[in-house]
Amino acid sequence: MVPNGLRILMTSDTVGGVWTYSVDLAESLSKAGAEVALATMGAPLSGPQWQQVRGIPRLQIFESRYRLEWMDDPWDDVAAAGRWLKTVQQRFRPDIVHLNGYAHASLDWQVPCIVVGHSCVLSWWQAVHGEPPPRRFERYYRAVRHGLGSADRVVAPTRAMRNALQTHYGPLPGTCVIYNGHNPALFRSGRKRHVALSVGRLWDEAKNIDAIAKAAGKLDWPLRIAGESRHPNGSNARLQNVELLGYLPPERLRPVYSESAIYAFPARYEPFGLSVLEAALSGCALLLGDIASQRELWDGAALFVRPDDQEAIQERLFQLTRDGALRSRLATASRKRARRYSLEATTAAYANLYTELLGSRSREQTDLSACESPQTGGSRR
Repeated sequence: MVPNGLRILMTSDTVGGVWTYSVDLAESLSKAGAEVALATMGAPLSGPQWQQVRGIPRLQIFESRYRLEWMDDPWDDVAAAGRWLKTVQQRFRPDIVHLNGYAHASLDWQVPCIVVGHSCVLSWWQAVHGEPPPRRFERYYRAVRHGLGSADRVVAPTRAMRNALQTHYGPLPGTCVIYNGHNPALFRSGRKRHVALSVGRLWDEAKNIDAIAKAAGKLDWPLRIAGESRHPNGSNARLQNVELLGYLPPERLRPVYSESAIYAFPARYEPFGLSVLEAALSGCALLLGDIASQRELWDGAALFVRPDDQEAIQERLFQLTRDGALRSRLATASRKRARRYSLEATTAAYANLYTELLGSRSREQTDLSACESPQTGGSRR
């Protein structure tokens, strides 16, 4: 249970899937009685994003456009964002800080601070390129490692992502896994059409959308792709053989899931995959990349394919379009599995973590007070 009136300062990235996670969790926490300040970075909120947060009770938005630590040459912005976040803290006075990035955990927050490792550049590079990250990421490595080491607790959305963080940044004390979640009531399995769907940033090599597009040229079914095509650096991704839907806000994307029979997402790298969960809740048959995180979440409820095996991707898609019984079995299995990953369970897990950390900090302060000298008053960080 969320302590009534608990004040949470949460950061969010407006560019990627962290936005969906942040808004869903902030709304769920606020409805449970918490006060939430959502500090956004990466880009200003779009019109649809403002629509998502408008009307959420006990939620305050603090908007900025500071570049994120994974973007090109972001470090002046990261430093400026740190100073800005401290002013937000002074105004909002949170009981706990919930960071959906790494570098700012090294700030002197004076309250419990958790870091959620949704993804990272080093593990992304290793998965996409199949080789260790180049030396140009050294500053990023140092900033992330320092942030992880400064947090009171590090949360990962899967065991696979926790393991990746420990592989690239060394042993991490106080880690835990909290699966992301959605509200299943928002999604439904409608009358399925002979349509395949994929959702993701077209420019992100990790999503492997290009492999699906190549396979689509030889399919009888149309393939729809929903997602942002414009890279933060200004370039645009272009694909052939597909119906490009562009970025769709959640209320417009849900009907597309509902009528799609297949969801194809052979990602090279995906620490959780909210789009996969949305497709599963909508009764889609899943074709996923055979990577550790997706096996962890969906083994037994999806077909898997090696992300770099273009021939196998095409064969599996062809199999799904021709075998209605297989699609039906997978759709049933994916919907059943998806109910494990509920927003209610995610919120409860974070509420328990907040309560634990606040209790530990309270005991720590009591112990410090007991040790303070009446003459000197002791010292605190």
